[in-house]
Parts: sequence; structure tokens; C-alpha cells
Amino acid sequence: MAAAPRERSVFLGLPPWPERMQVARALRTETVGGLVLLAAAVVALVWANTPFSGTYEQIRDFHFGIPVLGLDLSVEHWTADGLLSAFFLVAGIELKRELVVGELHTPATAALPVVAAVCGMAVPAALYLSTAGVGGGSVQGWAVPMATDIAFALAVLAVLSTHLPSALRAFLLTLAVVDDLGAILVIAFFFTADLSLLALGCALAGLVVFYLLQRYRVPGWWWYVPLGLAIWALTYSGGVHATVAGVAMGLTLRTTRDPGEKVSPAGRTEHLLRPVSAGVAVPLFALFAAGVSISGAVLGEVFARPEPLGVILGLVVGKTVGIFVGAYLAARFTLARLNPDLAWADILALAVLAGIGFTVALLISELAFPAPADSERIKAAVLIASLLAAAVATLLVKRRNGIYRRLWEAESRDEDADGLPDIYQQPGCGSAAGET
Repeated sequence: MAAAPRERSVFLGLPPWPERMQVARALRTETVGGLVLLAAAVVALVWANTPFSGTYEQIRDFHFGIPVLGLDLSVEHWTADGLLSAFFLVAGIELKRELVVGELHTPATAALPVVAAVCGMAVPAALYLSTAGVGGGSVQGWAVPMATDIAFALAVLAVLSTHLPSALRAFLLTLAVVDDLGAILVIAFFFTADLSLLALGCALAGLVVFYLLQRYRVPGWWWYVPLGLAIWALTYSGGVHATVAGVAMGLTLRTTRDPGEKVSPAGRTEHLLRPVSAGVAVPLFALFAAGVSISGAVLGEVFARPEPLGVILGLVVGKTVGIFVGAYLAARFTLARLNPDLAWADILALAVLAGIGFTVALLISELAFPAPADSERIKAAVLIASLLAAAVATLLVKRRNGIYRRLWEAESRDEDADGLPDIYQQPGCGSAAGET
């Protein structure tokens, strides 16, 4: 007897209602934070290119902290090593939720976004290495063009007043989550200082205690906040970038609810920290990382030297090619059928938008190029590449915005005013309820 034909899954189909609500809540805060991030980046650029640039550098390089603990850091380093830990803690929670209940929960649903994201990291890195190799430049910056800045990308969409369908928004968020994981692994394994095994051992022991407190349902912020700060400080003292501690704690937090709980510990922590991360931590990091002196000489070197040119090509070309080709090949080999309401042009637009690699790219550029002159050129390249990606994505998205608006209105229509869109109540739609 012949085998039954394999049922084809739908790529970028309507997400389940609980997942759609979770994505909407996350992206709403990130969008507002992205607009603040844009403002902070503009302020930094203007400030660093005025007669008051000396004041900017004095504030950025001002040191304070606790010297006896090895935490006498500059303002720039406090924002990069300290405040960004909140950003990566939220990223860790997002990754944990995706692994437990989201797109990455099952291999069938995870294959497409994961393959697209991995290709979107590998191709930019390979393109940078090729450019640096041909031009005789340093290969240290291979990781700079790997990551997508979800907040910056959403800010661009907000400025455009676009109405991306929920499936495209969920796909963009999943890409960013996998990108963040890749960035953290790169930082942890390739950009570490001299390691202190004692400090790292103590940080690991603290993380085990953190897990046990979660495992045995011990409540009370007074346990977790001091312990989290200790884990962060020990990770920094151990020679590993302190943001790794944020991701580790985010992955440790429980994402499932116990009976009687309105929200899980991870959900509660994310609710408290996401506004701080998106509206304070990331913009402050941008304020003291994006202050690049833009002059004719610097711009000339950006396009003349292989390292910054590799960053631009990696973000603008590599991200686009990697994500689009990765998604297409994954759909082809998994026999996934693209949502008939969408087109591959929509995937291309998101792939171009993912070339905005602002926050994490700036962070890795500081780690890969510690010399101020080299770092300034690479940061200028990141800014130029992000602007180019945003400009091209704007053209592609605006071209399809009429279709997006129609799909968004169809997804959001609720004529019976019961709080659940009508599309989820149609026969055959099995994704209406589910558990939150």
C-alpha cells in the first residue's frame, strides 16, 4: 500500500492567539524603546560632532565604582557591562519561552526560523572574513555584522506606520532571539579576558543556587536581586563578559505557571525589566557607544579599509542573502508551504530589515577592536550599514504596506466584541485559545 502523502506545513501562518498576544506585548515595549534608542543615537552623533565633544568624552570616560572589587569602570563600560545585562536577561527569558512554548518548542516549527537565523549569522561573518582576507585586514571583527537589533528595526517600522501581519512580526522576533543567543555564545567563547577560575566557579555556584531557589519555588526579590548582582560581579571578575550572566539567569527563570499563579516568575521579571531594558539600558548604551566623530577622513576610511567595508557588506548584503536563502531552502527541504496571503518579497523585506545591527554590533565592535581609532571606524561602519539597511527596507515595506494593512485589519476584526478576533473563531482554526 502506498504511503500517504506528507502534509505540508504552512510557513508564516496565523500564530496561536496566546503566542500572538505575547509577541504583541513584547514588541509594543520594544517599539517604544526603539524610538528612544533612535533619539539617543542621534543625540550621541550630534554631541560628538560639535564643539562640545570634549564634554561628551569626559562624561563617557569618567570612572566610578568599587575599586576593591575590581569594579572601577568608566561610564561607557558601566552601560556596556552593567546596563546591557538587563537587556540580555530579557533576551534569555525570551529564548527560554521560545524553547518552552514558542516557535522553538518543536523541531517542525523551529526549523525554518532557526535555519534562517543561523544562515543570517554565518553569511555575514563569511562575507566579512572574505573582505578582510582579500584586503589584508584584521579578521577580529568577523562577529560584528552577525546580530539584528530588534528595537531599532521596530522603530523603523513604527516611523513608517506600517501594519506588519502578526506572523511576520513573530518571525522577526524569533530571528532576533536566535541572533541574541548566537551573539552571547560568540561573546562568551571568543571575547574573554584572562579567566579567573575561582571567580567563575563562584559565579556558577551562585547560578546553581539561583536555579534551586526557582526549583523549590522560593519567593521574594530580596533573595534574587542580591544573588543576581553577585553572579554578575563574579562573572565580570572571572574574565567573561558580564552580559553572559544576564542570559544565564534569564534561562534559569521558570516560564511555566503553577496552579494559582497569574504569571510565571519569568513573565513577572520580564514585565518589570523590559521597560527598563528597552527604555533606559539600551538607549544609554547607545548614547555612550554611538558618539562617533564623523569626518571626511573617517568616512573615507570606512569605504577604503577592509574591516569597516566588511562590516557594511556583512550587514547590508550578508544578512539579506543569509536570511532569505536560509528561509527559502528550509521551506523547500521541509516541504513547508508559504502562507498564500504573503509572498517571498515579504521575507526579503524582513531579511533586509535584519541588517540593522546596531546595539549588539556596537558592543562586539568594542570587544573586537579595543583601540579607539579602530573602534571608531567600525562603529561608523555599523551606523552607515544600519542606515542603508533601514532605507532599503523602507522601500520594500512601503511597497507592500497596503497588503499588510488589509491582513492586519482582517486579523484584528472583532465584530462580536468578545475580545477574541473573529478569524480565530472560524471553523478549522485550532489556535484560538490554548494556554497563556
